[in-house]
Amino acid sequence: MPTSMPFSFTTPADLSIRTLILNLVLDAVLALVLAWHFQRYGRTMSNRVALARTIPFISLTTVLIISVVKSSLALSLGLVGALSIVRFRTPIKEPEELAYLFLAIAMGLGFGADQRYAVIAAFVIILAILTIRSMWTRRAKAHNLYLNIEAPDRPDEEATYAMVMQSIGEHVEVADLRRLDVRDNMLYATFYIDCEDDHALVAAMDNLKRNLPGVAVSFVEQDPFLGV
Repeated sequence: MPTSMPFSFTTPADLSIRTLILNLVLDAVLALVLAWHFQRYGRTMSNRVALARTIPFISLTTVLIISVVKSSLALSLGLVGALSIVRFRTPIKEPEELAYLFLAIAMGLGFGADQRYAVIAAFVIILAILTIRSMWTRRAKAHNLYLNIEAPDRPDEEATYAMVMQSIGEHVEVADLRRLDVRDNMLYATFYIDCEDDHALVAAMDNLKRNLPGVAVSFVEQDPFLGV
């Protein structure tokens, strides 16, 4: 194991090329796994492929920076000054994207500081937790949805609502009414539904279109972490 070098104000300590290459290779492997995990289990609405391509570069660059400056106080202070003039023009809009980027940077920091075992152990635990959470969430979302309906209102308002309930009741297990508005000869209804699978959703939508000409239907996933 390499010994830690004392900080120097003027001359940086020698950088072991073998150690740097080992850290870069290990970080590259973990960063590629992290990028794949983000594409596979991420839930952001933005282009996940584009962001996933940058994750290895960010993590590897962090390894290089920390490896260079960790043994020189002068280089560390210079890095602070250099970063103070950098302006990032692309905002990170999704909290999940920011979390993955932080994990990539943390990996780079750990490998740059030669904390390989700690980084690998933490990486495995974090990704295991994220994978279990994502799989559990996706199973819940496959069943729990919000159904929004806009249908032309018949002269008998109750007949329109009854037709809606009949059309969806044949294919969903639970249809909990959350909102009902009638205005401008249109009926607007929102249901919280629980159905067996995607085929039941399609059947319910087809049934609505067949029984209520001119109806507009939309399904919205419900996030169980935000509540019902």
